[in-house]
Amino acid sequence: MEHTDIHAPHGNKLNTKGWSQEGAMRLLMNNLDPMVAKDPANLIVYGGKGKAARNWEAYDKIIESLKSLENDETLLVQSGKPVGIFRTTKEAPRVLIVNAQIVPHWATDDVFWDLEARGLTMFGQMTAGSWVYIGTQGVLQGTYETLYALAKKVYHSDNLKGKWFLSAGLGEMGGAQPLAAKMNGCTSIIVEVDKEKINRRLRDKYLDTYTETLDEALKLKDEAIKSGKPVSIAVLGNAATVYQELQDKGVVPDIVSDQTAAHDLNLGYVPEGYTIANFQKFREENPEQFKKKVYETIVKQVKSMLYFQSKGSSVFDYGNDIRTRAKEGGLSNAFEIQGYVPAYIRDLFAVGSGPFRWLALSGNPDDIKKIDDAILKNIDDKHLTDWIKLAKEYVHFQGLPARICYASYGEREKIGLMINDMVRKGELEAPVAIGRDHHDTGSVASPYRETEAMKDGSDAIADWPILNALLNAISGASWVSVHHGGGTGIGNAIHSGFVIIADGTDDAAERIKRVLNADPGIGVIRHADAGYESSRDIIKKGPKFKSPYFSK
Repeated sequence: MEHTDIHAPHGNKLNTKGWSQEGAMRLLMNNLDPMVAKDPANLIVYGGKGKAARNWEAYDKIIESLKSLENDETLLVQSGKPVGIFRTTKEAPRVLIVNAQIVPHWATDDVFWDLEARGLTMFGQMTAGSWVYIGTQGVLQGTYETLYALAKKVYHSDNLKGKWFLSAGLGEMGGAQPLAAKMNGCTSIIVEVDKEKINRRLRDKYLDTYTETLDEALKLKDEAIKSGKPVSIAVLGNAATVYQELQDKGVVPDIVSDQTAAHDLNLGYVPEGYTIANFQKFREENPEQFKKKVYETIVKQVKSMLYFQSKGSSVFDYGNDIRTRAKEGGLSNAFEIQGYVPAYIRDLFAVGSGPFRWLALSGNPDDIKKIDDAILKNIDDKHLTDWIKLAKEYVHFQGLPARICYASYGEREKIGLMINDMVRKGELEAPVAIGRDHHDTGSVASPYRETEAMKDGSDAIADWPILNALLNAISGASWVSVHHGGGTGIGNAIHSGFVIIADGTDDAAERIKRVLNADPGIGVIRHADAGYESSRDIIKKGPKFKSPYFSK
């Protein structure tokens, strides 16, 4: 099979025996579309080395299996490799995926990456190995919501006009930062060591301009703030170097973060003094010295972040484990920087809100536009509809047209049923895949990110994502996944995801009712159990589930 220039099929013609199989095949292929993936030639989608399949042989066999899979069979995928097909039921998921699971005692970087190098496992990040990545848009609203919440909490405003944001990293996740800041009225300077990543963000309209010097970036920033028109600016350089240069100049940003792939010490962070062109050679020739230099650079960058915090900047860790890496490198006070979830996102998770998404299997952008318009007409939630309006204006699609939308418990089911009804009526050209990021209300245990500083101290309890996956499977999701290490690295997170295909049938409608009630519902229960009153209030109102402890 040809492995270059992969694109998902478009239109409403089946290449498989059912739309669940077709959706899985198209979304797997979409993950490796050159407009979507970080390094499609090596099956890497995003986030360091987050892959869609273990190797090309496994990819070919997954595609072959999906094409022949019956409507009462389930394909098992073990760390990116298809290992079995079993007769189950029509109501069961067509695919079950488990990626990167390691017995806890052995869940270290050294052990995992040795096993990975031997071809025995695969790092799936969150949506890479679960086949529902939608490009940089996938994290765009999360970044937007974080900055919006910061504006409310710190500046008592619904925007960040006149403020500026310093961060680093323009990869597949960090690339959302400049546009998310602009959508909040905020000017940004984002440091990136890789010119190609800057070019991708310029191409996809997530970034306005770039410069090779900090002085030029500061000049552009000052002009933007003076004019009242926010601008996103990239600076080509190393984050630690540029942050220190700002510190030396006595320039203090309003907001500071980082979204380099610091969780991946091998490929995710370029040490100071090296470039994209030569850092991998250094790693291969002297891995111990390379790791030492990476730690030194991370420590230097985080020291600058702490300095900015001491001078009044709002500083937060954006979930890439940079604080942990800095502490491992000897910076004992790295965790004086707050995590973004407890600071800004927890209130959303508590009410079952999170990064809900859908993709048009037709490949037709008009299908997404029609769904946008239907939401604006039928959903009575101003913040949600304001987001849809912004997304319509600013978001450039990568691969299959898609939309990210933070929707809460109740809203997800309503939107899902509305989409299915639009497919049934022929208003959309083809079925729609509905899913979410693993970074969600009840689907992740990650003490340095999603579950950091839980009220009851249950940060590391990993029962919840497993319960979430089991519940989604028996509720009728089209495919379900359980992963390890996404976002914050090996040993630091367990998380799960699902996708359900809205094909316009009555069967799909019933599945959507079950899955889109259960999936955010368990998130509400998880937060109620941890002591969050807003979650308990939802349960007391009598939703479509019960809690032995909190239902009336």
